Amino acid sequence: MKINQPSWLEGFRREVAIRKAVILAGNTNDVYPVYDKCQTVPQILTKELARQGYRVIQWDQVSGVHNVDDKELQDLVQPSTIGGPESKSSAEETGYQAYDMGETNSVDSPTFSIPQAINTEDFLSLIYHHMIAPQKIEKPCAFVLDYSHFIFGDNRNLSDAERAQLLLLAKALRDAPVPQNTVELKIKNNIIVFVCRHPGSLPTKLTVDNPVFGQVHLQRPSRNERQVFLEGCLDMYDLLPALSLGNRKFIDFVDSQDDFTYRDCLQMASLSRAQDNPLSADKLINLYKYGEKISPWEELDREKLLHCADELNKRVKGQNLPIQKVRSMLIKAYSGLSGIQHSSQQTTPKGVLFFVGPTGVGKTELAKALAHFMFGDDSACLRFDMSEFNHEHSDQRLVGAPPGYVGHEQGGQLTNAIKAKPFSVILFDEIEKAHGRILDKFLQILEDGRLTDGKGETVSFSESVIIFTSNIGASDIGSGLTEEESAKAFISAVNNHFNKELKRPELLGRIGSNIVPFNFISDSNFQISIARAKFEPIIDRLKQKYNISGLKFTDEDKVLTALCRQTDSSKGGRGILNAIDEYFINPLSEFLVESSVDSLSLQDREIQVIQVGNLCHFEFMLK
Repeated sequence: MKINQPSWLEGFRREVAIRKAVILAGNTNDVYPVYDKCQTVPQILTKELARQGYRVIQWDQVSGVHNVDDKELQDLVQPSTIGGPESKSSAEETGYQAYDMGETNSVDSPTFSIPQAINTEDFLSLIYHHMIAPQKIEKPCAFVLDYSHFIFGDNRNLSDAERAQLLLLAKALRDAPVPQNTVELKIKNNIIVFVCRHPGSLPTKLTVDNPVFGQVHLQRPSRNERQVFLEGCLDMYDLLPALSLGNRKFIDFVDSQDDFTYRDCLQMASLSRAQDNPLSADKLINLYKYGEKISPWEELDREKLLHCADELNKRVKGQNLPIQKVRSMLIKAYSGLSGIQHSSQQTTPKGVLFFVGPTGVGKTELAKALAHFMFGDDSACLRFDMSEFNHEHSDQRLVGAPPGYVGHEQGGQLTNAIKAKPFSVILFDEIEKAHGRILDKFLQILEDGRLTDGKGETVSFSESVIIFTSNIGASDIGSGLTEEESAKAFISAVNNHFNKELKRPELLGRIGSNIVPFNFISDSNFQISIARAKFEPIIDRLKQKYNISGLKFTDEDKVLTALCRQTDSSKGGRGILNAIDEYFINPLSEFLVESSVDSLSLQDREIQVIQVGNLCHFEFMLK
């Protein structure tokens, strides 16, 4: 395994040299390849501080004091060691006394010795005495408080005990001796190191505007760091075919682990060896990230893809341009070139489309049809009605409330949904009704293909398709325009809305040329095609509930034409649905109830549909 010094270690050395307290926050649960093997952050700190000449005393609320034996700890806590007139007066003044260990029994392992008995208040008292009156002991002390984000509760609701402990730390750091000359500057003073998950884990009353504090943020490994690490541990992976250093497949393997920690890399190596048969690198990545070996994008049948327009046309009528745009997006994703212009890592969504047009023309239906075509299920279309997100803080519903707020543990609706179904079509319906703060979230999704929820967890959108729908301009653009004129008018309305009304051209820039205008449905042939398609679920329902084999029309075209005459063309496909409901389903319901027959008596029968004026007349007949 190649060893590469963590990038944060140099910053830690700098802060230790000038501060009295250092906060290490961020990726502190990871391991790092340093000192000849992968080690945890506390292990690295122990060796680094010891190398600088410190006596390292580690502490957490579970293990108590560790990394020192009983004798060393006894030297630290005995009043005689802390003693001296200056120290004693300081202790009396503050009311804190040195912690007396009493008699200890010698044991083989310090981990299970009496030092575990030191609780939070006692240990902070020990720190206080050593910070304000450094003792003449062999080495300066470095107190490492591991899991320090668990020491204090809610920053806004501290208990009296927590406030007293906070005061101990504050006074210890403020009242610690300050170097007065060059000789004293060369002397290493005692220091406190806090290891926590988030920078704001410690109460801000202690850390904000406090010059004695330094902060080092531990980032996840960069791409170069991850590549060096994987080069050193590639033999730990069981892959078929095996990867070779430097070739294209290996580079893709490195890129596919974007935002991984070192632990992720090692855990994925373990996963590769837990399989009955070795997996390819791509399938291993999918299994680790999404719990599935096979990506629907990789398994998409070429012949099926070439004929996808025919499949989509079965559900969406009269919208050739949008369907061709969806087909083009699918082909680009299948070829592996989706988002390549942004980054070779291809972390952006597989496709981004902005459907705009009149109501009821098939925008939502096309999104559902795409989800069914790609993933085999309409439920793979995750729909968010943006009219429900029109308040300033409604973005918290999407990504979750920040720490400290009600519902923080639940996460966000969007981030939870994409975690559960990473392979999906995400539909943001009526986007123009969302509050402006929501748009900021979309900028991050479209640019980076990821979003961080309120819990600090990052979710990826790289396997999804993002679709926005909008009715912008529909009330001003008439149905009498040609298809080309209508398309230009809708695109112009969208540009005007984002550039002039919202003044957010940056979002429009992320969408690019993917604004897809839909036609008005005014052609009677298209209306009849839509109406005919809507009879299919009616027939299925009759079969399931009443055992009726189907509908038989004396003249189907006459029935459909009569229904379409009752349609409000301004409402598009929804107008057809309304007409079917009023002039077909209503009388059919009356007929079934008045017939008073059970499902057994209707076996092998069908309903004959006879057109009478604007309504339909029904009769039972043998199939």
